Amino acid sequence: MAKFDEELPNELINELTELGIATPDMMGEMTKAGAELVAGNVRSNLHSAFNKTDKLEDCLYVSKTYKTPSDDGINNKVYIYGYLDSEKKHPAPLVANAREYGSSRTRNGKTWVEPKKPFFRKSFKDDEIEKVMQDVEDKYLPKEE
Repeated sequence: MAKFDEELPNELINELTELGIATPDMMGEMTKAGAELVAGNVRSNLHSAFNKTDKLEDCLYVSKTYKTPSDDGINNKVYIYGYLDSEKKHPAPLVANAREYGSSRTRNGKTWVEPKKPFFRKSFKDDEIEKVMQDVEDKYLPKEE
């Protein structure tokens, strides 16, 4: 039977160990950077869907980086939370959802349709998100010589 012994250089072993330790931090930073980009895109797209955006912009958040227990995924969320007024009459997610997907209203027996004006869905630009995440990844990975 043939036998083969090979030893890896200590530098390579140390490099792989450090990379393994830094991976969760790297993935967290990558998802956070992607979520921040999407939140910025949502802020800029709000102007095309709403006349006044200052109150809705205050309700736009990016979550902390978290790990899902089912698949060990590392995630961030971009979400709208809160109310648009101090009397708590107009929930911001409801207003945003009605504008994103459209709505129908009935008043005094008359029904009319509010057309949809998507601002959230078109904020997810895969190539831009991928580039931002790749830039963060490049900070962590060793440079090839």
